[in-house]
Amino acid sequence: MALGQILVGAALAFLWILIFPRRKRLYFLLTCSVIAVFWFQPGLPIRGLDFWLPFATLAITVATWALTAPAEVRLTRANGVTAAFVVALVLLLGATRYLPAEPLLTAGRPPPLTWLALALAAAGLLAFVAKRGRNPALAMSLTLAALVATLVVLKNPTLAMWADLGLRRLTGQPVTHASIADLQWLGFSYIAFRLMHTIRDRQAGRLPPVDLGEFVTYVVFFPSLVAGPIDRLERFIQDVRGPLPPAQDAVRNGGWRMAIGLFKKFVVADGLALIALNATSAQQVRGAVWAWVLLYAYALRIYFDFSGYTDIAIGLGQWLGVRLPENFDAPYLQPNLTQFWNRWHMTLTQWFRAYVFNPLTRRLRSGARPMPIAATILVTQVVTMLLIGMWHGVTWNFALWGAWHGLGLFAHNRWSDYMRRHDAAPGQSHALHGLRQALGVLLTFNYVALGWVFFALPSPAQSLGFMLKLVGAAG
Repeated sequence: MALGQILVGAALAFLWILIFPRRKRLYFLLTCSVIAVFWFQPGLPIRGLDFWLPFATLAITVATWALTAPAEVRLTRANGVTAAFVVALVLLLGATRYLPAEPLLTAGRPPPLTWLALALAAAGLLAFVAKRGRNPALAMSLTLAALVATLVVLKNPTLAMWADLGLRRLTGQPVTHASIADLQWLGFSYIAFRLMHTIRDRQAGRLPPVDLGEFVTYVVFFPSLVAGPIDRLERFIQDVRGPLPPAQDAVRNGGWRMAIGLFKKFVVADGLALIALNATSAQQVRGAVWAWVLLYAYALRIYFDFSGYTDIAIGLGQWLGVRLPENFDAPYLQPNLTQFWNRWHMTLTQWFRAYVFNPLTRRLRSGARPMPIAATILVTQVVTMLLIGMWHGVTWNFALWGAWHGLGLFAHNRWSDYMRRHDAAPGQSHALHGLRQALGVLLTFNYVALGWVFFALPSPAQSLGFMLKLVGAAG
């Protein structure tokens, strides 16, 4: 999300506070969020793709709602009105194709309305099939598999290149210009996890009934569309249905939070980006001291960049009456790796804890021959962190980053268990306790920083070469 788009979003939210402080706000949020799906999508060289990807986001979202919503919720007049409203919005965006000016709310020129009408009919048929299917359990499982498969294709360079080549041949564009950057599906990593959360909770019988407008707004809520946080549906609709906070409090608290986020992202993070580790600087740097400078700059940059975006999203949400969950809480000041992951990208780790770590732990520890505790912890920690790594990208480097943290978490768990059983000084002084905490913070920060090498560089060979520079073993 560019600075200009953030400022426009803030202006719309502030206008809402001034003009409509007590009116029902769902259609305002829905309108802004649907438009933002198209507006935030970056331009792509494949003809029409920067329109069809946002369209696919809305189509998948509506189909998932039709699949997961109870029949008594689906078949209401209000949902029919909402569906017609979303279709009208998409048609209006498509009609901007015929304006003489350059595209304003879409990255490129929208497709002809005939194609768009056919696509809307196909999306409606998809929602109808999802709603009327005779085996909803199978349909939900297939939808989950399709979401995961799409993520894998988008996150794996080889598969993304194959998909790009196929699309270029389909549209008659030269394949010599193919690039994995051609498939930038805005916000899909977060959208997919919101949809998977609703499907898994529906399968478990925990999903609350929601209207179509509430569901679409939740999935594509524009403040958190690009970089999260990953909210939960039941928490989100409580805010949407509940009363608005006092306008004065919302303006003050939300404005302050956005100001902090803007400073973090566009001053601190963008400043650090000038010296932060990247593939070029990793090759050019000479000497261990400067290598550590690059690494520490990257560690700080990624925190201020990501937490800055989160602050902006939370501040915008406060202006709109939605209290998005916190995502960062001083992660680099934690004395061990477990507490780091309890404070870093918290909504992502909570998602994986709920849908991967806990179910896998229960499965391994149940049955006639449960796996030993230590082995269970090793498997669940490593598997969970490997998946978190590959959520960022299905490459060897992200897998190594996940394994680095999974093994680190296992080592800390075993060390903590040992210390609980063998601590020789339970009544240690405050000074000794403070020293241990300080050493823990220092060790944890450096362990996390070393892990960022795998995150910042494109290949294991380049990562290993840079780590050798950190210890002065390579020139």
